[in-house]
Amino acid sequence: MLPPRLENTATARTALAPAEAKRKFTWANWVIGVQGPLFGLVLLCIIFSCTTNVFLSVRNALNILDQVTVLGILAIGMTAVIVIGGIDLSVGSVLALTMMIMGWLRDTWDVPIPIGIAIALLAGTACGLANGLLVTKAKLPAFIATLTMMSVGRGLANIVTDGRQVVGFPDWFTALASVRNFGFLSVTVGLFIALVIVSWVFLNYHAVGRSLYAIGGGAEVARLAGIHVQRLTLWVYALAGLLSGVAGIAMASRLDSSEPSAGLGYELDTIAAVVIGGASLSGGVGGIAGTVVGVLIIGVLHNGLNLSGVSPFVQQVIIGVVIALAVTFDTLRRKEN
Repeated sequence: MLPPRLENTATARTALAPAEAKRKFTWANWVIGVQGPLFGLVLLCIIFSCTTNVFLSVRNALNILDQVTVLGILAIGMTAVIVIGGIDLSVGSVLALTMMIMGWLRDTWDVPIPIGIAIALLAGTACGLANGLLVTKAKLPAFIATLTMMSVGRGLANIVTDGRQVVGFPDWFTALASVRNFGFLSVTVGLFIALVIVSWVFLNYHAVGRSLYAIGGGAEVARLAGIHVQRLTLWVYALAGLLSGVAGIAMASRLDSSEPSAGLGYELDTIAAVVIGGASLSGGVGGIAGTVVGVLIIGVLHNGLNLSGVSPFVQQVIIGVVIALAVTFDTLRRKEN
């Protein structure tokens, strides 16, 4: 007969065993996990290739990759947050804050860009840590904690330069997003691809990555199994803040400016991309492969609708409907299981 604490721990590990088994990578599981969103992406490409003759071209495909880079970087961090059963509404505001800090340091204090980038990324990470502390220590719901940071971050982004944008960065900095090396790959797109590979390996093969799914499946069960739930939750939100900072730097390079209004609405597009990619808002389900497909779906939708001359206001309605459908399918899937 085991002592109560050891018995609870043993029970928790037994409960986690099936979840751990599901996380073992096979090509079959990978295909099943993304086949729905992938089918939707192919269908969208077929539709838009019929409605406009410029959609199905190499140049437009490269444009889509450039356009989704910022969203994709944000979505990597959001995937980890949603996998543990959280949410982060502050990513767009943190993005704006980091790019404004970098621009302000350059414009006002003539700080070299690399140092400004490092300070901006530290600020983004600090915002993420603040979110994590509000969730783990203050015990605020993730929705309220990150909504608070969303407001604070946007306010600070405007305070830094009194609402003014900073324009004009060195040519080498703007070239990171504008120059396509080897004819197709910019540095920012290459960074996004590298982050996708690293995060995919981490979530599928690293013990800590697998622990995130356990937390999303049941935080108390994960704690009894010996997983440091609060610590990992804190670092997941810190990572989301850091990646928001990386996305802010990438956007500043692309726009050749820092704007306090940058990233407005990006939190919704980011959540939409992750959910469309198969993640569950209740936690424990999701993956980088699905998120990438979700990001491409959002990018293809915006690009195809723009080429077709659809009003931006109508686009917002369409994206909202897509989000509703994705969440509905997720709810139905969980009921069947």
